[in-house]
Formats: sequence, C-alpha cells, structure tokens
Amino acid sequence: MMRRDVHDELRARLHEAAEAHQPNRERILARVERGMAEQTRPDHRATRPPVYGWFRVVTATAAVAGVLAVGGYAVASAVKEDTPQQTVATSPTPTPSPDATSRAPVPPVSPKPKPTPESRETTKPPSPPANPLPPTAKGEEDGPLWSDGSVDPHSNDFWAQSNLTLKTSEQLTALTVQLKVAQTGGVTSTGAWRSPPEDDFTLTVEEKDGFVVYTWVLKDGRTVRAGEWVFAGQYDHERGGRDAGDDSYAMTATAGGEQLSVAGDFAGHDDNSGTDAGDS
Repeated sequence: MMRRDVHDELRARLHEAAEAHQPNRERILARVERGMAEQTRPDHRATRPPVYGWFRVVTATAAVAGVLAVGGYAVASAVKEDTPQQTVATSPTPTPSPDATSRAPVPPVSPKPKPTPESRETTKPPSPPANPLPPTAKGEEDGPLWSDGSVDPHSNDFWAQSNLTLKTSEQLTALTVQLKVAQTGGVTSTGAWRSPPEDDFTLTVEEKDGFVVYTWVLKDGRTVRAGEWVFAGQYDHERGGRDAGDDSYAMTATAGGEQLSVAGDFAGHDDNSGTDAGDS
C-alpha cells in the first residue's frame, strides 16, 4: 500500500513539474551562440580543447531535449493512468449463411398429395369358386344331370372307396364335384381318381367339421362332354364294417349357360331313372 502511495506522489509531482516547466528557446539559443563566439575570439585562451567546447554545446542541447522529453512522457503517463480505460465492443464478423447465395431461392418441393379414399388402391375380394356348391340341391337329378353315390364293392374291413357317378346328356362348361366321408374312426385318405382326363381338374383333400372332403374342380377353358363319369375317393378306416350313412356328395355344373346342381347320399337307387349318356 505504501509503495502505491509513493508511486502516486511521484506521478503527481512529475505532473506538476511538467505543467510548470516552460522552456525558453531564446535563452537556449543565446547560450549556444555565446559559446560558439568564445571559441572564435583570437585572444581567448581555450582552457579545454575545441572538441570539448562543441561537446558542451551538444550536451547542453541534449540535456534540454531530455528535459522536454521526460516532461512530456511524465505528462502523458499521468494523463494516461488518470483516464479510465475504455473497451470498445466490436461485433464479430457475421458468418454468411449457406442459404445466403447469389442464386434465387429455390421454391420448396410440394409434398405429394395424400391419396384420397377414391384414389387408394383397393384390394379386390377373392373371386368365388368357379362352381360354388349351393346349400341345397334339387335332388339326384336336375335337367340333363343324373347322379348316384355308392360304396365300391371291393371295399374291405380296413379300406374303402366311395364312388360318385355323374351322367349328363349335354356338354358341361363348368363342373365341381364334392365328396364328404364322415369320420367314423381312423378315416384317412389314401388317394382319389376320376374317369375324365386328370389334367382337366384340380383336386383338394382336407379334413373339415368331422369329414374327409374331396373336391374336384374343372379348370377354366376345359369342358366335360356328354357321357357317364365316375369320381372316387379312397380311404383307410378302423377294422370292421363301416357305416356310410352320414356320407354325402354334391355337384354343380353349367350346361348351355344354365347352372345345374345335384346332391345325394349313399343309399341304393333304381338306375332306370338315369339317362344313358354314352360310354365313359
């Protein structure tokens, strides 16, 4: 603290001395001229070599300049320390935005409109079977169709075959034949066959609602000519005689643009009611 007080006192005194000092330029020049004149007088005996005379002039001049410089520096220092420092805040150079270019702004891409319910792609419902079987048929006969269901006489205690016979007096452009064998115990499909060409039909076999179900469907573009045709399903069963009383069949067909249907079970019939439709 004492050191700071001494420094402040010295700075104050220098400040006062610098303000009070007023150098007399004319007196300084007169002293310089007088010294030079003494060196040129003939009767003057120089007590010092001439070089010392000039040295004295130069020294005096330098001393005056030093006093002036010190005084000016002291004033400047005092003024500088007395004046509070000011800090000028400058704004940083703005960084150009990537979007601030000389190009014209690109308009935003319009979002794709959402599809309206009318424009949405709808999933078409599955097409119904080519020949759906009706809930109820008109019986074993319908127009040009006659049908029959029977258990093949070659069946035995472990295996059986159910035969469906179809007679038609007209060409059929669509046909679906379905055989349902009741699950009386151990009934398992071992195969199937039909008398019309195999490539003309698709066959599916499934277990559904207590039945083993065989379904033949005539392929698009194929036909069944007039005649008598057999569709048979083969299956194993438990040992012993099997009761076919719950077995059934159904057929739908199209002839001359008209849809026809027949259905029945495996009870005995009189074949005379059928129509001879030609050989198979």
